[in-house]
Amino acid sequence: MIRSITSACIAFLLFLAMGVSSVHANTVEVKLGTDAGMLAFEPSAVTINAGDTVKFVNNKLAPHNAVFDGNDDLSHPDLAFAPGESWERTFSTAGSYDFYCEPHRGAGMVGKITVK
Repeated sequence: MIRSITSACIAFLLFLAMGVSSVHANTVEVKLGTDAGMLAFEPSAVTINAGDTVKFVNNKLAPHNAVFDGNDDLSHPDLAFAPGESWERTFSTAGSYDFYCEPHRGAGMVGKITVK
């Protein structure tokens, strides 16, 4: 009797485990400065799902940062000087988020993240 109850419980737990889909958040990389040495984000526009993370990586022609007007919690106002220096931001709310590099905004270093 105990063996059949234990077997039933294990079968039920396995059923639940198989029925639960794992939600996997993605991380997308955005380079600060293109591989060709241009003052731009690469890519300059990305589309992600709510809960995904964007990893900003300093690439070329430092210093760079990423500022989101009206979204101080997403901004990284500190300047990145070292190649490979990085930070991440997770986007939990759907919408459109424009950002720019403060030192190079006038040169057109702007980007957009669209969150579905």
